[in-house]
Amino acid sequence: MEWFSTLTLALGSAWTSGINLYATVTVLGVLQKFGLAKLPGGLDVLDNWWIIGVAAFLYAVEFFADKIPYVDSVWDVIHTFIRVPAGAIVAWAAVYDMDATVMIVAALVGGGLALSSHGTKAAVRAGANLSPEPVSNWTLSIVEDIIAFGGTLLAVLAPVVLAVFLLIFGAFFIWFAPKIFRAIRRLFSGMRALFRGAGIKEVARKAG
Repeated sequence: MEWFSTLTLALGSAWTSGINLYATVTVLGVLQKFGLAKLPGGLDVLDNWWIIGVAAFLYAVEFFADKIPYVDSVWDVIHTFIRVPAGAIVAWAAVYDMDATVMIVAALVGGGLALSSHGTKAAVRAGANLSPEPVSNWTLSIVEDIIAFGGTLLAVLAPVVLAVFLLIFGAFFIWFAPKIFRAIRRLFSGMRALFRGAGIKEVARKAG
């Protein structure tokens, strides 16, 4: 069943990377560094203190940015281009010792899982930002952190549990996907309008 554990770790870590990449890398690195787990494939490089330190620092930055309404949405838009490819890379690295076909499939599925979890997170947070009070935003951020840390630990220590959870999430995502994609499209449109408006104001200021 080693192949099952490796695949679950690959896909589970890709999924949590879509929620919080830096928490995922930090947890994997610490587990490997202190001998609490033996990571498969090329993930063993994550035990480097530089990697752990940079990931932990970026997690700290995200921890605060993620709790500020609208700043979190800008952060999510930027991280669309970071979390998704990183999720694919994490999945690919985990199965590095397997057949090349498995590596490619893992990277594709891992990227898809990272996109699905990132998209769900971004859509939910965009909706929460419409609320006038900040409590729901903070609560969601903390819940997301718990899921990212807990999901990564389950991927390493309890792969069967995480596999069941991923199946449940997959079913939910298929049902909720149209709403998620509409919310993401509105989020990107809003960011473009915001930056375009800022640019127009800057031109007007200089002209005046």
